[in-house]
Amino acid sequence: MTTSVLRGVSLALRPTSGLLGTWQTQIRDSHQRASLLSFWELIPMRSEPIRKKKKVDPKKDQAVKDRLKRRIRKLEKASQELIPIEDFITPIKFLDKARQRPQVELSFEETERRALLLKKWSLYKQQEHEMERDTIRTMLEAQQEALEELRLESPKLHAEAIKRDSNLFPFEREGPHYTPPIPNYQPPEGRYSDITKVYSQVEFKR
Repeated sequence: MTTSVLRGVSLALRPTSGLLGTWQTQIRDSHQRASLLSFWELIPMRSEPIRKKKKVDPKKDQAVKDRLKRRIRKLEKASQELIPIEDFITPIKFLDKARQRPQVELSFEETERRALLLKKWSLYKQQEHEMERDTIRTMLEAQQEALEELRLESPKLHAEAIKRDSNLFPFEREGPHYTPPIPNYQPPEGRYSDITKVYSQVEFKR
């Protein structure tokens, strides 16, 4: 009975042109409808229950603020001790620029002798460098000539000759030493004393 009454009201409110007007509404068989004009009033669903406000003790809140202020003042007065980098610190004994040995004044003959000796040494090293360069060039030319002859004789052996030798790397070599090693030398087992400085950082608890 109620459904037929609501359908009749909706037909009466429909415009006579047959087009969908602004007054057209949907009629559904639902117990949530509360008016004949289809204005729905729904119960709030999935809403969060109202939380009970916590009572804040003003004394505790003020105590937290005071502790924070005291900590800030303490940090401002005494800053944290930075750990020094010892590699960047020059020892005090090396800061003294005073010369220990007296400077020797050379005579004119000694100065000329040293200058002439330096020129001779420079000429000797230049000749040595040119000799080594010519020797390396000669060896490379001989190597290329030998490889070319090998290629003409046997391409297979030529391919094996120019193949990379995996035993060359890593290259390890020992010496030369400043002094000859002592045979069967057993180094003494000394005592180890740790002199590493320990720096402690002060941590402030909240």
